[in-house]
Amino acid sequence: MDRPSSQSSLQTIAVVGLGTMGSGIAELLARAGHEVVGIDVSESAARRASDSLGAATARSVTRGLLTEQERAGVLARLRTFGDLAAAADADLVIEVVPESYELKQRVLRELDAVVRPDAILATGTNALSVTRLAAESRHPERVLGLHFFNPAPAMKLVEVVSSVLTAPPAVEAVTALARALGKEPVAVGDRPGFVADGLLFGYLNQAAAMYESKYASREDIDAAMRLGCGLPMGPLALLDLIGVDTARTVLEAMYASSGDRLHAPAPVLGHLAEAGLTGQKAGRGFYTYEAPGSSAVVRDAQTPADGDAAGAGRPVASVGVAGSGTMASGIAQVFAQSGFDVVLAARSREKADAAKAAIATSLGRAVAKGRLTREAAGQTLERITPAGSLDAFAGVDLAVEAVAEDLAVKQELFAALDKVCKPGAVLATTTSSLPVIAVARATSRPQDVVGMHFFNPAPAMKLVEVVRTVLTADDVHATVRGICGRVRKHPVDCGDRAGFIVNALLFPYLNNAVKMVEQHYATLDQIDAAMKLGGGYPMGPFELLDVVGLDVSLAIEKVLHQEFRDPGLAPSPLLEHLVAAGCLGRKTGRGFREYARR
Repeated sequence: MDRPSSQSSLQTIAVVGLGTMGSGIAELLARAGHEVVGIDVSESAARRASDSLGAATARSVTRGLLTEQERAGVLARLRTFGDLAAAADADLVIEVVPESYELKQRVLRELDAVVRPDAILATGTNALSVTRLAAESRHPERVLGLHFFNPAPAMKLVEVVSSVLTAPPAVEAVTALARALGKEPVAVGDRPGFVADGLLFGYLNQAAAMYESKYASREDIDAAMRLGCGLPMGPLALLDLIGVDTARTVLEAMYASSGDRLHAPAPVLGHLAEAGLTGQKAGRGFYTYEAPGSSAVVRDAQTPADGDAAGAGRPVASVGVAGSGTMASGIAQVFAQSGFDVVLAARSREKADAAKAAIATSLGRAVAKGRLTREAAGQTLERITPAGSLDAFAGVDLAVEAVAEDLAVKQELFAALDKVCKPGAVLATTTSSLPVIAVARATSRPQDVVGMHFFNPAPAMKLVEVVRTVLTADDVHATVRGICGRVRKHPVDCGDRAGFIVNALLFPYLNNAVKMVEQHYATLDQIDAAMKLGGGYPMGPFELLDVVGLDVSLAIEKVLHQEFRDPGLAPSPLLEHLVAAGCLGRKTGRGFREYARR
Protein backbone atom coordinates (compact mmCIF):
# COMPACT_ATOMS: atom_id res chain seq x y z
CA MET A 1 0.00 0.00 0.00
CA ASP A 2 1.28 3.51 -0.84
CA ARG A 3 2.16 5.52 2.24
CA PRO A 4 3.64 9.00 2.63
CA SER A 5 7.42 8.95 2.74
CA SER A 6 9.36 9.58 5.91
CA GLN A 7 9.63 13.20 6.98
CA SER A 8 11.73 14.97 4.38
CA SER A 9 12.82 18.57 4.03
CA LEU A 10 11.75 18.29 0.38
CA GLN A 11 7.96 18.31 0.73
CA THR A 12 6.90 20.31 -2.33
CA ILE A 13 8.58 19.15 -5.51
CA ALA A 14 8.16 20.58 -9.01
CA VAL A 15 8.65 18.39 -12.07
CA VAL A 16 9.38 20.34 -15.27
CA GLY A 17 8.60 18.34 -18.39
CA LEU A 18 5.72 15.88 -18.28
CA GLY A 19 6.73 13.38 -20.92
CA THR A 20 7.07 9.69 -20.12
CA MET A 21 9.86 10.16 -17.59
CA GLY A 22 8.46 13.31 -16.01
CA SER A 23 5.02 11.73 -15.62
CA GLY A 24 6.58 8.69 -13.98
CA ILE A 25 8.55 10.82 -11.51
CA ALA A 26 5.43 12.86 -10.71
CA GLU A 27 3.47 9.66 -10.03
CA LEU A 28 6.23 8.29 -7.79
CA LEU A 29 6.37 11.50 -5.74
CA ALA A 30 2.60 11.91 -5.40
CA ARG A 31 2.19 8.32 -4.24
CA ALA A 32 4.90 8.91 -1.62
CA GLY A 33 2.98 11.82 -0.10
CA HIS A 34 4.73 14.79 -1.68
CA GLU A 35 2.98 17.84 -3.07
CA VAL A 36 3.83 17.72 -6.77
CA VAL A 37 3.79 20.69 -9.13
CA GLY A 38 3.81 19.38 -12.69
CA ILE A 39 4.89 21.93 -15.30
CA ASP A 40 4.78 21.60 -19.08
CA VAL A 41 4.23 24.14 -21.85
CA SER A 42 2.02 21.58 -23.59
CA GLU A 43 -1.51 21.35 -22.21
CA SER A 44 -1.90 17.90 -23.79
CA ALA A 45 1.26 16.64 -22.04
CA ALA A 46 -0.03 17.90 -18.69
CA ARG A 47 -3.39 16.26 -19.34
CA ARG A 48 -1.72 12.98 -20.26
CA ALA A 49 0.31 13.07 -17.03
CA SER A 50 -2.86 13.51 -14.96
CA ASP A 51 -4.64 10.81 -16.93
CA SER A 52 -1.67 8.46 -16.50
CA LEU A 53 -1.69 8.97 -12.73
CA GLY A 54 -5.44 8.40 -12.66
CA ALA A 55 -5.14 5.14 -14.62
CA ALA A 56 -2.19 3.88 -12.54
CA THR A 57 -3.92 4.57 -9.22
CA ALA A 58 -7.16 3.00 -10.48
CA ARG A 59 -5.20 -0.19 -11.20
CA SER A 60 -3.80 -0.02 -7.67
CA VAL A 61 -7.33 0.18 -6.24
CA THR A 62 -8.39 -2.82 -8.33
CA ARG A 63 -5.42 -4.79 -6.99
CA GLY A 64 -6.13 -3.82 -3.41
CA LEU A 65 -2.98 -1.70 -3.09
CA LEU A 66 -4.91 1.54 -2.51
CA THR A 67 -8.31 2.47 -1.10
CA GLU A 68 -10.49 4.93 -3.00
CA GLN A 69 -9.85 7.49 -0.30
CA GLU A 70 -6.08 7.06 -0.60
CA ARG A 71 -6.35 7.28 -4.38
CA ALA A 72 -8.20 10.57 -4.09
CA GLY A 73 -5.39 11.88 -1.88
CA VAL A 74 -2.73 10.88 -4.41
CA LEU A 75 -4.61 12.53 -7.28
CA ALA A 76 -5.08 15.72 -5.27
CA ARG A 77 -1.34 15.98 -4.64
CA LEU A 78 -0.54 16.47 -8.35
CA ARG A 79 -1.33 19.91 -9.77
CA THR A 80 -0.32 20.81 -13.33
CA PHE A 81 0.63 24.20 -14.76
CA GLY A 82 1.97 25.65 -17.98
CA ASP A 83 4.41 28.19 -16.55
CA LEU A 84 7.63 27.90 -14.53
CA ALA A 85 6.30 30.49 -12.10
CA ALA A 86 4.33 27.64 -10.49
CA ALA A 87 7.63 26.35 -9.04
CA ALA A 88 8.04 29.40 -6.81
CA ASP A 89 7.38 27.57 -3.54
CA ALA A 90 9.08 24.26 -4.44
CA ASP A 91 11.77 22.82 -2.18
CA LEU A 92 13.17 20.85 -5.12
CA VAL A 93 12.72 21.25 -8.87
CA ILE A 94 13.48 18.29 -11.16
CA GLU A 95 13.74 19.20 -14.83
CA VAL A 96 13.13 16.39 -17.32
CA VAL A 97 12.96 18.31 -20.59
CA PRO A 98 14.52 16.93 -23.81
CA GLU A 99 18.30 16.35 -23.93
CA SER A 100 19.50 19.70 -25.20
CA TYR A 101 22.05 21.99 -23.53
CA GLU A 102 20.28 25.06 -24.88
CA LEU A 103 16.84 23.99 -23.62
CA LYS A 104 18.01 22.78 -20.21
CA GLN A 105 20.17 25.85 -19.63
CA ARG A 106 17.25 28.12 -20.49
CA VAL A 107 15.01 26.27 -18.02
CA LEU A 108 17.61 26.51 -15.24
CA ARG A 109 18.20 30.23 -15.89
CA GLU A 110 14.48 30.94 -15.76
CA LEU A 111 14.12 28.89 -12.56
CA ASP A 112 16.86 31.03 -10.95
CA ALA A 113 14.50 33.98 -11.16
CA VAL A 114 11.53 32.04 -9.77
CA VAL A 115 12.53 29.64 -6.97
CA ARG A 116 13.52 30.37 -3.39
CA PRO A 117 17.25 30.82 -2.63
CA ASP A 118 17.32 27.52 -0.67
CA ALA A 119 15.56 25.44 -3.35
CA ILE A 120 17.53 22.64 -5.01
CA LEU A 121 17.59 22.37 -8.81
CA ALA A 122 18.06 18.88 -10.23
CA THR A 123 18.56 17.99 -13.87
CA GLY A 124 17.35 14.61 -15.04
CA THR A 125 19.89 14.45 -17.87
CA ASN A 126 21.42 11.09 -18.64
CA ALA A 127 24.06 12.38 -21.03
CA LEU A 128 24.86 16.06 -20.68
CA SER A 129 27.45 17.61 -18.38
CA VAL A 130 25.89 18.61 -15.07
CA THR A 131 28.86 20.92 -14.47
CA ARG A 132 28.25 22.77 -17.72
CA LEU A 133 24.54 23.09 -16.92
CA ALA A 134 25.25 24.26 -13.35
CA ALA A 135 27.73 26.87 -14.54
CA GLU A 136 24.91 28.73 -16.28
CA SER A 137 23.00 29.07 -13.00
CA ARG A 138 23.34 31.99 -10.61
CA HIS A 139 23.66 29.45 -7.81
CA PRO A 140 25.64 26.49 -9.22
CA GLU A 141 26.12 25.09 -5.72
CA ARG A 142 22.44 24.05 -5.61
CA VAL A 143 22.41 22.32 -9.04
CA LEU A 144 22.98 18.58 -9.32
CA GLY A 145 21.93 15.58 -11.39
CA LEU A 146 19.12 13.27 -10.34
CA HIS A 147 18.84 10.53 -12.94
CA PHE A 148 15.83 8.25 -12.61
CA PHE A 149 15.36 5.22 -14.86
CA ASN A 150 12.30 4.41 -16.94
CA PRO A 151 9.68 3.52 -15.73
CA ALA A 152 10.45 5.69 -12.69
CA PRO A 153 7.84 4.14 -10.35
CA ALA A 154 9.27 0.64 -10.90
CA MET A 155 13.02 1.02 -11.45
CA LYS A 156 15.06 1.04 -8.23
CA LEU A 157 18.16 2.91 -9.33
CA VAL A 158 18.67 6.68 -9.00
CA GLU A 159 22.04 8.15 -9.94
CA VAL A 160 22.89 11.23 -7.86
CA VAL A 161 25.37 13.29 -9.86
CA SER A 162 27.56 15.93 -8.21
CA SER A 163 29.59 18.52 -10.07
CA VAL A 164 32.69 20.16 -8.59
CA LEU A 165 30.38 23.06 -7.72
CA THR A 166 27.64 21.15 -5.90
CA ALA A 167 27.18 21.83 -2.17
CA PRO A 168 27.20 18.64 -0.02
CA PRO A 169 23.89 19.49 1.77
CA ALA A 170 22.07 19.44 -1.58
CA VAL A 171 23.49 15.98 -2.35
CA GLU A 172 22.53 14.74 1.12
CA ALA A 173 18.97 16.03 0.76
CA VAL A 174 18.24 14.37 -2.60
CA THR A 175 19.99 11.16 -1.52
CA ALA A 176 17.70 11.00 1.53
CA LEU A 177 14.71 11.67 -0.73
CA ALA A 178 15.68 8.82 -3.05
CA ARG A 179 15.95 6.41 -0.12
CA ALA A 180 12.58 7.59 1.25
CA LEU A 181 11.07 6.83 -2.16
CA GLY A 182 12.32 3.24 -1.87
CA LYS A 183 15.10 3.77 -4.41
CA GLU A 184 18.76 2.79 -4.35
CA PRO A 185 20.77 6.00 -4.78
CA VAL A 186 24.24 5.67 -6.31
CA ALA A 187 26.58 8.66 -6.05
CA VAL A 188 28.52 9.23 -9.28
CA GLY A 189 30.75 11.87 -10.77
CA ASP A 190 29.91 14.08 -13.71
CA ARG A 191 30.74 12.44 -16.99
CA PRO A 192 28.40 11.68 -19.93
CA GLY A 193 26.34 8.57 -19.38
CA PHE A 194 27.32 8.35 -15.71
CA VAL A 195 27.50 4.64 -14.75
CA ALA A 196 24.51 2.74 -16.13
CA ASP A 197 24.05 4.61 -19.40
CA GLY A 198 27.80 4.96 -19.77
CA LEU A 199 27.96 1.17 -20.09
CA LEU A 200 24.55 0.58 -21.65
CA PHE A 201 24.76 2.97 -24.59
CA GLY A 202 28.12 1.72 -25.81
CA TYR A 203 26.59 -1.77 -25.98
CA LEU A 204 23.46 -0.47 -27.73
CA ASN A 205 25.62 1.40 -30.24
CA GLN A 206 27.60 -1.74 -31.08
CA ALA A 207 24.35 -3.65 -31.61
CA ALA A 208 23.11 -0.95 -33.99
CA ALA A 209 26.40 -1.11 -35.91
CA MET A 210 26.16 -4.92 -36.06
CA TYR A 211 22.66 -4.64 -37.54
CA GLU A 212 23.76 -1.91 -39.96
CA SER A 213 26.58 -4.11 -41.28
CA LYS A 214 24.00 -6.82 -42.05
CA TYR A 215 25.99 -9.26 -39.93
CA ALA A 216 22.80 -10.54 -38.29
CA SER A 217 19.10 -9.75 -38.45
CA ARG A 218 17.45 -7.49 -35.89
CA GLU A 219 15.44 -10.46 -34.58
CA ASP A 220 18.54 -12.63 -34.18
CA ILE A 221 20.54 -9.87 -32.45
CA ASP A 222 17.75 -9.25 -29.96
CA ALA A 223 17.02 -12.94 -29.37
CA ALA A 224 20.72 -13.67 -28.86
CA MET A 225 21.09 -11.12 -26.07
CA ARG A 226 17.83 -12.05 -24.37
CA LEU A 227 18.39 -15.80 -24.47
CA GLY A 228 22.18 -15.83 -24.23
CA CYS A 229 22.53 -13.23 -21.44
CA GLY A 230 19.13 -13.26 -19.74
CA LEU A 231 18.51 -9.59 -20.56
CA PRO A 232 14.93 -8.29 -20.30
CA MET A 233 15.02 -6.78 -23.82
CA GLY A 234 17.15 -7.07 -26.90
CA PRO A 235 19.31 -4.02 -27.72
CA LEU A 236 17.45 -2.91 -30.84
CA ALA A 237 14.05 -3.18 -29.16
CA LEU A 238 15.50 -1.21 -26.25
CA LEU A 239 16.76 1.51 -28.59
CA ASP A 240 13.22 1.81 -29.96
CA LEU A 241 11.88 2.12 -26.41
CA ILE A 242 14.45 4.74 -25.35
CA GLY A 243 14.12 6.65 -28.62
CA VAL A 244 16.64 6.43 -31.45
CA ASP A 245 17.11 10.22 -31.37
CA THR A 246 17.69 10.21 -27.61
CA ALA A 247 20.25 7.40 -27.94
CA ARG A 248 22.09 9.33 -30.64
CA THR A 249 22.21 12.44 -28.43
CA VAL A 250 23.58 10.44 -25.49
CA LEU A 251 26.24 8.81 -27.68
CA GLU A 252 27.28 12.15 -29.20
CA ALA A 253 27.86 13.50 -25.70
CA MET A 254 29.77 10.38 -24.66
CA TYR A 255 31.94 10.45 -27.78
CA ALA A 256 32.72 14.16 -27.31
CA SER A 257 34.01 13.30 -23.84
CA SER A 258 35.76 9.98 -24.46
CA GLY A 259 36.86 10.07 -28.10
CA ASP A 260 36.29 6.29 -28.03
CA ARG A 261 35.12 4.92 -31.38
CA LEU A 262 32.79 2.57 -29.52
CA HIS A 263 30.79 5.70 -28.56
CA ALA A 264 30.74 7.24 -32.05
CA PRO A 265 27.05 6.90 -32.99
CA ALA A 266 26.40 4.22 -35.60
CA PRO A 267 25.31 6.01 -38.81
CA VAL A 268 22.02 4.10 -38.85
CA LEU A 269 20.98 5.96 -35.68
CA GLY A 270 21.38 9.28 -37.48
CA HIS A 271 19.58 8.04 -40.58
CA LEU A 272 16.60 6.79 -38.59
CA ALA A 273 16.46 9.94 -36.46
CA GLU A 274 16.61 12.22 -39.52
CA ALA A 275 13.79 10.25 -41.11
CA GLY A 276 11.65 10.63 -37.99
CA LEU A 277 11.81 6.88 -37.33
CA THR A 278 12.66 7.34 -33.67
CA GLY A 279 11.18 4.14 -32.22
CA GLN A 280 8.01 3.33 -30.35
CA LYS A 281 7.00 6.98 -29.91
CA ALA A 282 6.95 7.40 -33.70
CA GLY A 283 5.46 3.99 -34.49
CA ARG A 284 8.59 2.90 -36.31
CA GLY A 285 12.30 2.60 -35.62
CA PHE A 286 14.29 -0.61 -35.93
CA TYR A 287 10.89 -2.33 -35.76
CA THR A 288 7.42 -1.27 -36.88
CA TYR A 289 4.71 -0.78 -34.25
CA GLU A 290 0.93 -0.91 -34.27
CA ALA A 291 0.69 2.85 -33.72
CA PRO A 292 2.82 5.72 -32.37
CA GLY A 293 3.35 5.11 -28.65
CA SER A 294 2.45 1.41 -28.93
CA SER A 295 4.80 -1.38 -27.88
CA ALA A 296 3.07 -3.96 -30.10
CA VAL A 297 5.37 -4.98 -32.96
CA VAL A 298 3.74 -5.65 -36.34
CA ARG A 299 5.11 -7.33 -39.45
CA ASP A 300 7.06 -5.31 -41.98
CA ALA A 301 9.33 -5.95 -44.96
CA GLN A 302 12.15 -7.21 -42.70
CA THR A 303 10.06 -9.67 -40.71
CA PRO A 304 11.26 -13.25 -41.31
CA ALA A 305 8.88 -15.60 -43.10
CA ASP A 306 6.93 -18.00 -40.93
CA GLY A 307 8.66 -21.34 -40.50
CA ASP A 308 12.29 -22.16 -41.15
CA ALA A 309 13.33 -21.04 -44.62
CA ALA A 310 16.80 -22.59 -44.41
CA GLY A 311 15.91 -25.36 -46.85
CA ALA A 312 16.24 -29.13 -46.67
CA GLY A 313 18.91 -30.58 -44.43
CA ARG A 314 20.61 -33.96 -44.05
CA PRO A 315 19.01 -36.74 -41.98
CA VAL A 316 20.38 -37.01 -38.44
CA ALA A 317 19.57 -39.91 -36.10
CA SER A 318 22.81 -40.31 -34.17
CA VAL A 319 25.13 -37.73 -32.67
CA GLY A 320 28.72 -37.87 -31.46
CA VAL A 321 29.89 -35.45 -28.77
CA ALA A 322 33.65 -35.09 -28.23
CA GLY A 323 34.80 -33.92 -24.81
CA SER A 324 34.33 -34.72 -21.14
CA GLY A 325 33.83 -31.32 -19.49
CA THR A 326 30.69 -29.54 -18.35
CA MET A 327 29.78 -28.28 -21.82
CA ALA A 328 30.29 -31.67 -23.50
CA SER A 329 28.19 -33.56 -20.95
CA GLY A 330 25.50 -30.85 -21.11
CA ILE A 331 25.28 -31.05 -24.90
CA ALA A 332 25.17 -34.86 -24.81
CA GLN A 333 22.29 -34.64 -22.31
CA VAL A 334 20.42 -32.20 -24.57
CA PHE A 335 20.61 -34.52 -27.55
CA ALA A 336 19.81 -37.69 -25.59
CA GLN A 337 16.79 -36.09 -23.89
CA SER A 338 15.47 -35.20 -27.36
CA GLY A 339 15.60 -38.80 -28.54
CA PHE A 340 18.96 -38.97 -30.33
CA ASP A 341 21.40 -41.84 -29.88
CA VAL A 342 24.57 -40.23 -28.53
CA VAL A 343 28.18 -41.39 -28.50
CA LEU A 344 30.10 -39.47 -25.83
CA ALA A 345 33.84 -39.75 -26.59
CA ALA A 346 36.67 -38.57 -24.36
CA ARG A 347 40.43 -39.11 -24.25
CA SER A 348 39.89 -42.24 -22.18
CA ARG A 349 37.01 -44.53 -21.33
CA GLU A 350 37.31 -43.49 -17.67
CA LYS A 351 36.79 -39.82 -18.57
CA ALA A 352 33.82 -40.73 -20.77
CA ASP A 353 32.27 -42.79 -17.96
CA ALA A 354 32.78 -39.86 -15.57
CA ALA A 355 31.05 -37.52 -18.03
CA LYS A 356 28.09 -39.90 -18.28
CA ALA A 357 27.97 -40.06 -14.48
CA ALA A 358 27.78 -36.26 -14.41
CA ILE A 359 24.81 -36.46 -16.77
CA ALA A 360 23.15 -38.99 -14.46
CA THR A 361 23.58 -36.53 -11.58
CA SER A 362 22.11 -33.71 -13.65
CA LEU A 363 19.13 -35.83 -14.63
CA GLY A 364 18.66 -36.84 -11.01
CA ARG A 365 18.36 -33.18 -10.03
CA ALA A 366 15.76 -32.66 -12.74
CA VAL A 367 13.77 -35.62 -11.42
CA ALA A 368 13.99 -34.32 -7.83
CA LYS A 369 12.63 -30.94 -8.99
CA GLY A 370 9.75 -32.56 -10.86
CA ARG A 371 10.99 -31.43 -14.27
CA LEU A 372 11.56 -34.97 -15.54
CA THR A 373 10.12 -38.38 -14.77
CA ARG A 374 12.37 -41.13 -13.47
CA GLU A 375 11.48 -43.20 -16.53
CA ALA A 376 12.47 -40.41 -18.95
CA ALA A 377 15.77 -39.92 -17.10
CA GLY A 378 16.53 -43.62 -17.41
CA GLN A 379 15.73 -43.64 -21.14
CA THR A 380 17.97 -40.62 -21.66
CA LEU A 381 20.92 -42.37 -20.01
CA GLU A 382 20.34 -45.50 -22.06
CA ARG A 383 20.77 -43.48 -25.26
CA ILE A 384 24.29 -42.35 -24.25
CA THR A 385 27.22 -44.61 -25.08
CA PRO A 386 30.57 -43.61 -23.54
CA ALA A 387 33.70 -44.22 -25.59
CA GLY A 388 37.42 -43.71 -25.08
CA SER A 389 38.21 -42.95 -28.72
CA LEU A 390 36.87 -40.93 -31.66
CA ASP A 391 36.76 -44.18 -33.63
CA ALA A 392 33.29 -44.65 -32.11
CA PHE A 393 32.09 -41.76 -34.31
CA ALA A 394 32.32 -43.85 -37.48
CA GLY A 395 28.55 -44.12 -37.85
CA VAL A 396 27.26 -40.79 -36.45
CA ASP A 397 25.37 -38.31 -38.62
CA LEU A 398 26.46 -35.27 -36.62
CA ALA A 399 29.74 -34.88 -34.70
CA VAL A 400 29.94 -32.03 -32.17
CA GLU A 401 33.24 -31.08 -30.53
CA ALA A 402 33.24 -29.48 -27.09
CA VAL A 403 36.90 -29.55 -26.13
CA ALA A 404 39.28 -26.83 -24.88
CA GLU A 405 39.05 -23.36 -26.49
CA ASP A 406 42.42 -23.77 -28.18
CA LEU A 407 42.71 -23.59 -31.96
CA ALA A 408 45.51 -26.15 -32.23
CA VAL A 409 43.58 -28.64 -30.08
CA LYS A 410 40.43 -28.19 -32.16
CA GLN A 411 42.28 -28.46 -35.45
CA GLU A 412 43.89 -31.72 -34.35
CA LEU A 413 40.49 -33.09 -33.31
CA PHE A 414 38.83 -32.09 -36.62
CA ALA A 415 41.64 -33.70 -38.60
CA ALA A 416 40.86 -36.90 -36.68
CA LEU A 417 37.10 -36.52 -37.28
CA ASP A 418 37.81 -36.11 -41.00
CA LYS A 419 39.39 -39.56 -41.05
CA VAL A 420 36.81 -41.28 -38.82
CA CYS A 421 33.41 -39.85 -39.75
CA LYS A 422 31.46 -41.17 -42.70
CA PRO A 423 30.98 -39.08 -45.86
CA GLY A 424 28.10 -36.63 -45.46
CA ALA A 425 28.37 -36.39 -41.67
CA VAL A 426 28.01 -32.83 -40.36
CA LEU A 427 30.98 -31.66 -38.27
CA ALA A 428 30.19 -28.93 -35.72
CA THR A 429 32.42 -26.91 -33.41
CA THR A 430 31.11 -25.25 -30.24
CA THR A 431 33.81 -22.57 -30.22
CA SER A 432 32.72 -19.24 -28.76
CA SER A 433 35.51 -17.09 -30.18
CA LEU A 434 37.82 -18.92 -32.58
CA PRO A 435 37.44 -18.74 -36.39
CA VAL A 436 35.34 -21.66 -37.58
CA ILE A 437 36.99 -21.57 -41.00
CA ALA A 438 40.39 -22.27 -39.40
CA VAL A 439 38.91 -25.41 -37.85
CA ALA A 440 37.16 -26.38 -41.08
CA ARG A 441 40.40 -26.14 -43.08
CA ALA A 442 41.91 -28.88 -40.92
CA THR A 443 39.58 -31.27 -42.79
CA SER A 444 39.29 -32.31 -46.41
CA ARG A 445 35.58 -31.35 -46.35
CA PRO A 446 35.23 -27.79 -45.06
CA GLN A 447 31.79 -27.61 -46.66
CA ASP A 448 30.56 -30.02 -43.96
CA VAL A 449 31.83 -27.90 -41.05
CA VAL A 450 29.67 -25.40 -39.15
CA GLY A 451 29.68 -23.58 -35.82
CA MET A 452 27.10 -24.64 -33.25
CA HIS A 453 27.72 -22.47 -30.18
CA PHE A 454 25.70 -23.68 -27.19
CA PHE A 455 25.58 -21.61 -24.00
CA ASN A 456 26.39 -22.89 -20.53
CA PRO A 457 24.60 -24.74 -18.95
CA ALA A 458 23.50 -26.34 -22.21
CA PRO A 459 20.41 -28.14 -20.82
CA ALA A 460 18.98 -24.85 -19.50
CA MET A 461 20.10 -22.20 -22.00
CA LYS A 462 17.86 -21.87 -25.05
CA LEU A 463 20.25 -20.14 -27.44
CA VAL A 464 22.47 -21.68 -30.11
CA GLU A 465 24.52 -19.46 -32.42
CA VAL A 466 24.69 -21.13 -35.84
CA VAL A 467 27.89 -20.00 -37.54
CA ARG A 468 28.40 -20.65 -41.22
CA THR A 469 31.70 -20.02 -42.93
CA VAL A 470 32.18 -18.91 -46.53
CA LEU A 471 32.54 -22.63 -47.39
CA THR A 472 29.67 -24.15 -45.33
CA ALA A 473 27.17 -25.95 -47.57
CA ASP A 474 23.55 -24.77 -47.56
CA ASP A 475 22.23 -28.17 -46.53
CA VAL A 476 24.69 -28.30 -43.61
CA HIS A 477 23.42 -24.93 -42.36
CA ALA A 478 19.83 -26.16 -42.80
CA THR A 479 20.64 -29.38 -40.94
CA VAL A 480 21.91 -27.57 -37.86
CA ARG A 481 18.98 -25.13 -37.79
CA GLY A 482 16.60 -28.07 -38.02
CA ILE A 483 18.44 -29.93 -35.26
CA CYS A 484 18.13 -26.87 -32.99
CA GLY A 485 14.37 -27.05 -33.35
CA ARG A 486 14.36 -30.77 -32.55
CA VAL A 487 16.34 -30.21 -29.32
CA ARG A 488 14.10 -27.23 -28.40
CA LYS A 489 16.76 -24.56 -28.81
CA HIS A 490 16.48 -21.16 -30.50
CA PRO A 491 18.96 -20.81 -33.40
CA VAL A 492 20.35 -17.45 -34.49
CA ASP A 493 22.38 -17.09 -37.67
CA CYS A 494 25.69 -15.28 -37.70
CA GLY A 495 28.79 -15.11 -39.82
CA ASP A 496 32.22 -16.44 -38.97
CA ARG A 497 33.84 -13.53 -37.15
CA ALA A 498 35.21 -13.13 -33.63
CA GLY A 499 32.64 -13.20 -30.86
CA PHE A 500 29.71 -13.99 -33.15
CA ILE A 501 26.73 -12.03 -31.74
CA VAL A 502 26.69 -12.46 -27.97
CA ASN A 503 30.37 -12.26 -27.06
CA ALA A 504 31.00 -9.47 -29.58
CA LEU A 505 28.44 -7.33 -27.74
CA LEU A 506 28.91 -8.63 -24.19
CA PHE A 507 32.67 -8.47 -23.68
CA PRO A 508 33.29 -4.86 -24.77
CA TYR A 509 30.62 -3.90 -22.21
CA LEU A 510 32.41 -5.94 -19.52
CA ASN A 511 35.75 -4.46 -20.52
CA ASN A 512 34.35 -0.92 -20.25
CA ALA A 513 33.07 -1.71 -16.75
CA VAL A 514 36.60 -2.70 -15.73
CA LYS A 515 37.94 0.55 -17.20
CA MET A 516 35.45 2.52 -15.03
CA VAL A 517 36.95 0.93 -11.91
CA GLU A 518 40.46 1.36 -13.25
CA GLN A 519 39.80 5.09 -13.68
CA HIS A 520 38.37 5.31 -10.12
CA TYR A 521 35.06 6.61 -11.49
CA ALA A 522 32.91 4.12 -9.59
CA THR A 523 33.29 1.08 -7.35
CA LEU A 524 32.54 -2.56 -8.16
CA ASP A 525 29.43 -2.45 -5.99
CA GLN A 526 28.16 0.79 -7.52
CA ILE A 527 28.59 -0.50 -11.06
CA ASP A 528 27.00 -3.89 -10.35
CA ALA A 529 24.08 -2.22 -8.57
CA ALA A 530 23.64 0.28 -11.41
CA MET A 531 23.36 -2.41 -14.10
CA LYS A 532 21.06 -4.67 -12.09
CA LEU A 533 18.78 -1.94 -10.78
CA GLY A 534 18.97 0.48 -13.71
CA GLY A 535 19.31 -1.94 -16.62
CA GLY A 536 17.45 -4.99 -15.34
CA TYR A 537 20.52 -7.18 -15.85
CA PRO A 538 20.44 -10.51 -13.97
CA MET A 539 24.04 -10.00 -12.84
CA GLY A 540 26.34 -7.01 -12.56
CA PRO A 541 29.41 -7.00 -14.85
CA PHE A 542 31.87 -7.91 -12.07
CA GLU A 543 29.67 -10.71 -10.76
CA LEU A 544 29.53 -12.05 -14.31
CA LEU A 545 33.26 -11.69 -14.94
CA ASP A 546 34.05 -13.69 -11.79
CA VAL A 547 31.61 -16.42 -12.84
CA VAL A 548 32.86 -16.65 -16.45
CA GLY A 549 36.50 -16.57 -15.35
CA LEU A 550 38.85 -13.64 -15.80
CA ASP A 551 41.23 -15.72 -17.91
CA VAL A 552 38.42 -16.75 -20.26
CA SER A 553 37.21 -13.15 -20.44
CA LEU A 554 40.69 -11.84 -21.20
CA ALA A 555 41.19 -14.41 -23.96
CA ILE A 556 37.90 -13.42 -25.65
CA GLU A 557 38.71 -9.71 -25.39
CA LYS A 558 42.12 -10.32 -26.96
CA VAL A 559 40.49 -12.17 -29.85
CA LEU A 560 38.01 -9.32 -30.39
CA HIS A 561 40.79 -6.72 -30.28
CA GLN A 562 42.92 -8.70 -32.72
CA GLU A 563 40.01 -9.21 -35.13
CA PHE A 564 38.61 -5.67 -35.22
CA ARG A 565 41.79 -3.69 -34.41
CA ASP A 566 39.75 -1.10 -32.52
CA PRO A 567 41.74 0.59 -29.70
CA GLY A 568 38.53 0.72 -27.62
CA LEU A 569 38.51 -3.09 -27.55
CA ALA A 570 41.99 -3.40 -26.02
CA PRO A 571 41.70 -5.38 -22.77
CA SER A 572 41.85 -3.33 -19.60
CA PRO A 573 45.30 -3.49 -17.94
CA LEU A 574 43.56 -4.18 -14.61
CA LEU A 575 42.04 -7.35 -16.07
CA GLU A 576 45.42 -8.41 -17.43
CA HIS A 577 47.08 -7.81 -14.05
CA LEU A 578 44.48 -9.87 -12.16
CA VAL A 579 44.90 -12.78 -14.59
CA ALA A 580 48.69 -12.57 -14.31
CA ALA A 581 48.31 -12.74 -10.52
CA GLY A 582 46.20 -15.91 -10.78
CA CYS A 583 43.02 -14.14 -9.60
CA LEU A 584 40.66 -15.79 -12.08
CA GLY A 585 37.31 -15.44 -10.32
CA ARG A 586 35.17 -17.88 -8.40
CA LYS A 587 37.14 -20.91 -9.57
CA THR A 588 40.28 -19.68 -7.76
CA GLY A 589 38.51 -18.03 -4.83
CA ARG A 590 39.50 -14.54 -5.89
CA GLY A 591 38.82 -12.34 -8.90
CA PHE A 592 37.38 -8.87 -8.63
CA ARG A 593 35.98 -10.07 -5.30
CA GLU A 594 37.06 -12.75 -2.82
CA TYR A 595 35.06 -15.96 -2.33
CA ALA A 596 35.05 -18.71 0.27
CA ARG A 597 37.03 -21.68 -1.01
CA ARG A 598 35.08 -24.90 -1.23
